[in-house]
Amino acid sequence: MRKYLFLAAIILYLLSVFYPTTAVKVALSMVCILIVGVTFTKVSRTVQVISSIFISSGIVMLARSGADELDFIQSVGPMMNLLALFALVPVLAIPIQLGNYAHSIQSIILRKIHNSKQLYFLTSGVSYFFSSFMNLASLPMTYYSVRPSASTYHIHHEERFMSRAITHGFAMPLLWTPVTPIVGIVINMTGVSWGEMLKYLIPLSFAGLLIDWLLAALIFKNRRRTAVLGADEIAAGAVRGESKGSSGKLLQILLAILVFNSLVMFTEKKLPFDFLFIVTLYVVPFAFLWSFILHKQKGFIQEVKHHFSSSIVKLSGQFIIFLCAGFFISAMKFSNVDHVLNEGLLIVKDGVGSHVFLLLIPLVPLALAFTGLHPAVGLALMAEALDPASLQIATPLLTVAMLGGAVGAFLMGPFNATIGMMASITNESPYRISNWNAGFTVSYMLLLMSFLLVLQLV
Repeated sequence: MRKYLFLAAIILYLLSVFYPTTAVKVALSMVCILIVGVTFTKVSRTVQVISSIFISSGIVMLARSGADELDFIQSVGPMMNLLALFALVPVLAIPIQLGNYAHSIQSIILRKIHNSKQLYFLTSGVSYFFSSFMNLASLPMTYYSVRPSASTYHIHHEERFMSRAITHGFAMPLLWTPVTPIVGIVINMTGVSWGEMLKYLIPLSFAGLLIDWLLAALIFKNRRRTAVLGADEIAAGAVRGESKGSSGKLLQILLAILVFNSLVMFTEKKLPFDFLFIVTLYVVPFAFLWSFILHKQKGFIQEVKHHFSSSIVKLSGQFIIFLCAGFFISAMKFSNVDHVLNEGLLIVKDGVGSHVFLLLIPLVPLALAFTGLHPAVGLALMAEALDPASLQIATPLLTVAMLGGAVGAFLMGPFNATIGMMASITNESPYRISNWNAGFTVSYMLLLMSFLLVLQLV
């Protein structure tokens, strides 16, 4: 039953954008209420506790503000734009799987990679590459593409090696890629243009990847290659002539990324739809067209059916917590609590100064991540409380600060899906994965703060 409710909510959300009538909006809210009721007992205790706090707090705020029954009902469902993106983005991974692009990566490793340092750079780079288009699906895609080759090289702790390379590379595109929910949240709530923000976000993203490579190079610098490694290098070099078309297949992914991002940017400028809706609208048609070009349209249809029949149910936790968080945010708006919070933040900003205040903002989603709050939820709550105009902070700076802090949360938060999926893949504890990322996260946060300082001075 849950999958049908999820699908109904997604369809009603899309319909509500084209036909924003009260009847459609109420129908969407009623389905969302049903989802919360049916799914609540199916999620983890942590999600239940956090969701209960959101629901009870929202009810209190609405009741004290004199809200009627319709206000209560319509307060449920505002974050369906984000949940629709969560549900549909995995479809973009289907043509990559059908096109057997993972085999191309294995071929490149055999032909080009001669030592563990080069393997780290490639793994981190491939993870970055896939993350910019596939989101969470890039984690298992990169792991299972590279892991069989890792044993060929002299690596002290293979799972730590793989985890660091993949998560560090994965996190950096989250600053700018349109398929990342956090980007949509911040762009929607701050009102900035995604295309205009790329000139800040992409350089910061590449700088973060470069920091990862520099730190890795320092680690590998003093390690002397053993005789086993030398033999492995010879073995790797012996197959250099194989699979020359592998680089071409990776260029196909790059072309797809450029075309998809260009479509989103063009549509954002020409049509009066919000950023999250545009990305959500393009995902399935674009993935189908790509599969059609690969002559894999039948396989695509089968995979989409499988996704909506079984995989989408795995999003139960996200549906519960985001719907409840959306209800809480709606209640904040209705009761004007968001204005009270903004006034409090203004006092803090005046006390510490605008420069220091801006540097503190990235630490908030990172801190919230350790409470079990998803970075996207943390950002939504922050964006609602932070008014750039009243705080006298340039909107682009606030956008960079919030997105940059969310990336740190994805790297370190032991309860988010990134760390959870990596822990599942490597059979390690989420806390261990988080600890492995600590050094890089500190370096990245220092880079982010330096970047914000430079932007304030320019």
